[in-house]
Amino acid sequence: MPDPAAEWLSIANLSDTDHRQMIDAVTDYAIFFLDPDGMVLSWNAGARLVCGYEDAEILGHHVSTLYPAEAQQRDGPRQELAQARETGHFEDEGWRVRKDGSRFWASVVITRLTGPDGGVRGFSKITRDLSERRQQDELLRASEERFRLLVEGVKDYAIFMLDPAGHVISWNAGAQKNKGYEAAEIIGRHFSTFYPPDVAASGWPAQELRNALRDGRFEDEGWRVRKDGSRFWASVVITALYDAAGHHKGFAKVTRDLSERRRITALEDEGRRMATFLAMLGHELRNPLAPISNALELLKREKIESRIFNSTRDIIDRQLRQMTRLIDDLLDVGRITSGKIHLEAKPVRLRDVIHDAVETVRPLVALKSQQLDLQVDGADPWVTGDRARLVQVVSNLVHNAAKFTDSGGRVELRLGAGPAAPGVAGASAIEAEIAVRDTGPGIAPQDIHRIFDLFVQGEQDAARSKGGLGLGLSLVQQLVALHGGRVSVFSSGRAGEGSEFIVNLAAVAEPLAGEGASGRAPGERLVLVVDDNQDAAETMALLMDALGYASAVVHDGFAAIEAVKTGRPDVVLLDIGLPGIDGHEVARRLRAELVDPPALIAVTGYGQPSDRDTSFETGFLGHLTKPVDVDRLARMLERLFQDQQAGAAAG
Repeated sequence: MPDPAAEWLSIANLSDTDHRQMIDAVTDYAIFFLDPDGMVLSWNAGARLVCGYEDAEILGHHVSTLYPAEAQQRDGPRQELAQARETGHFEDEGWRVRKDGSRFWASVVITRLTGPDGGVRGFSKITRDLSERRQQDELLRASEERFRLLVEGVKDYAIFMLDPAGHVISWNAGAQKNKGYEAAEIIGRHFSTFYPPDVAASGWPAQELRNALRDGRFEDEGWRVRKDGSRFWASVVITALYDAAGHHKGFAKVTRDLSERRRITALEDEGRRMATFLAMLGHELRNPLAPISNALELLKREKIESRIFNSTRDIIDRQLRQMTRLIDDLLDVGRITSGKIHLEAKPVRLRDVIHDAVETVRPLVALKSQQLDLQVDGADPWVTGDRARLVQVVSNLVHNAAKFTDSGGRVELRLGAGPAAPGVAGASAIEAEIAVRDTGPGIAPQDIHRIFDLFVQGEQDAARSKGGLGLGLSLVQQLVALHGGRVSVFSSGRAGEGSEFIVNLAAVAEPLAGEGASGRAPGERLVLVVDDNQDAAETMALLMDALGYASAVVHDGFAAIEAVKTGRPDVVLLDIGLPGIDGHEVARRLRAELVDPPALIAVTGYGQPSDRDTSFETGFLGHLTKPVDVDRLARMLERLFQDQQAGAAAG
């Protein structure tokens, strides 16, 4: 075996030349010697790589050459040598300068060299380029700073840390906002401070930490307590934290105040339960009304000359109608709230709506000897909507006005049309307006902002002589909104000045009559071909002629709408990808603007299942993909005309 003593003896016998060769061969460190005044005496390969100077360029120059200007100005090189001279050693990190002027971050060790007489012979200096490490440290520091600013700046979440025992050791702005404590007030205290007393006493906070330690994280919702004693509903996530060695260092705790969301959820649940209850109540009440109504009809058929009999029968009749109205309102509230109400979208003449609504409330107006003033001669607007529901809107408003107006008072119902308010009516430039005004007591200022809420009514006497459940106006607002309109209320709240309700709806053009508009021969079937490809349109028209149908051709969406209104075709073969407006929009406009639109068949290059679904949802009766199967188209047209003929015969 090698003799260690012999090896050490061999190393000790290395010559100065050997030492110099060893130092000069080092490339990762700049190793050089300075005389007592700091002049460079030697220069190794590592120094050449790190600092950029060749031997001849640096030997004999002062070491301060390697220092930036600011270090030289504060006399840093001399101070470093002075400390090394005094203590024998100096160690530091700082900026140094290469030959090309670029800077690098250096780790520097200066060692005093003494001679046999104890005097200072000079200094050894070892420099290492740590720029890459410093860059990584700076990136890490910047990342940590950004993360700190991020956490501290978050205000919607309380983000803080706990030590392993559960004491607060950090506190962000969100924690201060949500819990009310300043950092100085809470850091060092146990986090069970945030729990209601009964929860804290049960040991639940400690159990949360045990769960987080066992599973890595713990999530929960529950009541927490602010500094002022108020409670809030919190979503809590606790995460166990470990260092690189796997030692448990504490917990991160994120808390969010969900009180508002919980309140909204509770209100929505309550609303759904209320809607369900109202619907069930309405259905159950209708059952006994049916035999009462039948019995009343039987009484009306009896020819009994008795004042008491006739009077009580009429009372039952009036109260039955009122009960039926209330139950219908209950059912409608349930349908609207649950989204189950279905509205038709057809052209509706508002004059007809007004007259139908008046007929439903005329008995109440007559009973109270009120004057009903109709002002419908100046305008004749049409809208797109559900006629029955619009009648319900107007009748509810007039009924409400009559109910709250004393006997002998006046109710005014006005129909008008005019320019739409800016930014309100959407694509329609004209609005229809229905106004109902009365001479009743008006609406108190504190009630006017909530008059459309469910079960809300204006002030009444202790006996609630006006009756009602407070459903009618809420239904009006919701039905008008479903029609894309708006309803407003105006009242001074002074007795005798009454109140005014105004409904605004987007007006549409009056639809054309459906019969005899085209002037065609009896029994002739007209097919309108709509395609922006002229060759495709012309050949399809020739095909229709060959099948025995009359045909017409247009090449864009707007022309198609005009051709349908003027020519009244029986069927439209409609391309989807049209210039101007596409085929789907053409279909929607025809259904909205015509009382009896023609049958539509899509003839298109779009053939995916989703394309077919879109066509059927828009109102097309068929969807054919180009190139069209002629036999299939012929069968579709034949069946379509047979159905139309059968329907006309049945009508």
